[in-house]
Amino acid sequence: MTVDIGHRPTYEETLASLRQTDPGHPDPAVVEKLSAPENRHLLEYVTQDPFGAHVFPGNIPDATPESFLSDLDRQLASTAPIHLWSYIPTCAYRCRFCQYPVVLAKGPPEVVDAKANQWVDWNIREAQLWLREVPSLASAPIGEFNVFGGTPSLLPPDAIRRLLDFYRENFNFGPDTAIRFEGDPSTFTPEKLQLLAELGCTKLSSGVQSFDDPVLEQCGREHTSKMCVDFVREAQRTGFEWISIDLMYGLLDQTVDSVRRDLDIVLENELTAVVCTKLHLASYSDTRTGVAGVQPAAWQLPDYRAKLVRDGHHWPTLGEQYQMREVLHEGLERGGYREQPTMYFARGELGPEKWKAIMVDQDKQEAEVAIGLGGSSSCRTSEAITDVNWKTYSEAVEAGRVPLGSVTRFTEEAQEARAVKMALSTLRPLSDELHRERFPGSSLFAEPWLSRFRSLEGRGLAVVDDAGGRIRLTTDGKVLVEALINAEL
Repeated sequence: MTVDIGHRPTYEETLASLRQTDPGHPDPAVVEKLSAPENRHLLEYVTQDPFGAHVFPGNIPDATPESFLSDLDRQLASTAPIHLWSYIPTCAYRCRFCQYPVVLAKGPPEVVDAKANQWVDWNIREAQLWLREVPSLASAPIGEFNVFGGTPSLLPPDAIRRLLDFYRENFNFGPDTAIRFEGDPSTFTPEKLQLLAELGCTKLSSGVQSFDDPVLEQCGREHTSKMCVDFVREAQRTGFEWISIDLMYGLLDQTVDSVRRDLDIVLENELTAVVCTKLHLASYSDTRTGVAGVQPAAWQLPDYRAKLVRDGHHWPTLGEQYQMREVLHEGLERGGYREQPTMYFARGELGPEKWKAIMVDQDKQEAEVAIGLGGSSSCRTSEAITDVNWKTYSEAVEAGRVPLGSVTRFTEEAQEARAVKMALSTLRPLSDELHRERFPGSSLFAEPWLSRFRSLEGRGLAVVDDAGGRIRLTTDGKVLVEALINAEL
């Protein structure tokens, strides 16, 4: 059962959905844990379908933009490499599951190019404001620079060159800085791939979502499975060292067999990395697991969802969704991929996603700065979301203000909790030694942490290694890590 907006299923309905599985595939191993009465709160959490634990909001609301910029500047004055984003929100169309802040760029090529160039102008002007208000940002080493969206691959060649040249000239890029560019398979043409390679991009990310054409059509995607495979092979021929795609499960009319075919195509084409995301229809504004725009996704509308069911379409049950997850996760691990952090798989010899490691690994957890509509930026004491309304965003940039829409700060206790939660999301064991170095006087083997981890251990979700000073999640604990982070810790 995927939750309809406005309807909260009963516990009995949720259990029924969990136990309704595809008889052609094994029942998911996690069903037993989620069905246990002592884990009822975890089942209720996953039913609300949050997709990941990668946004960690502060617990002191309504802080000022000035306070965040000051916090960030202090941390960046002496920092290891950080992660830098440039968001270009333009899209040719809106997918039916998308609730991100995007701006449609449709019409004749000259109209699309003009709108795309306008967003490059605003992005560069906003970046200049960040550099003015956060002086330490100019010298902070950039570990990875990501141009995401939206669909920045829609940008015309001159705009791409202008954007990348600006960031390279004004931020502290070094010889080891990775540059990643995101796009739709249909807009990553051979000419555009060649341009990106010439401009120093070594990584690509693409929202493939599925290799099943009927499923893509229901999502509102305007590319085909063949176009996705053609993009991957062309990118490999062009020489990109890291080619990552997004796959979604839990989509309308998707089956476990369909997801199995997606896995086969990934392994056959030797993708560098895969991000496996569950369909998320609860509002990001409510769950704070992402950044929502001003317009809900089409699939979030209850009447539209109900009409799809009346027309004979099928939303996968919770049990089927966990079967899909198991097919992807276990298949990728057998194929030599390693999950770190949750949802992010890369071939084992390549290590984790670099930008996520910079942010969440227990021994790093550095700042991130996201420039552009709806960007999510953070440091250790506060976090901020850039305005998601394009009109007020553009007005702020034109007026010479960093267009932050909301800011929250962390108490000292919340800073420690956030650090533990981020480290857990890597799926690596927690080190008490690292924790005590960062938070003198505190220990994972003392309260308030020890009783929490003992509770997880008693339910088969974690292992507390007193002798080794480590705490690790079990296999079931890793499957439920988002629920543990958000509903229990």
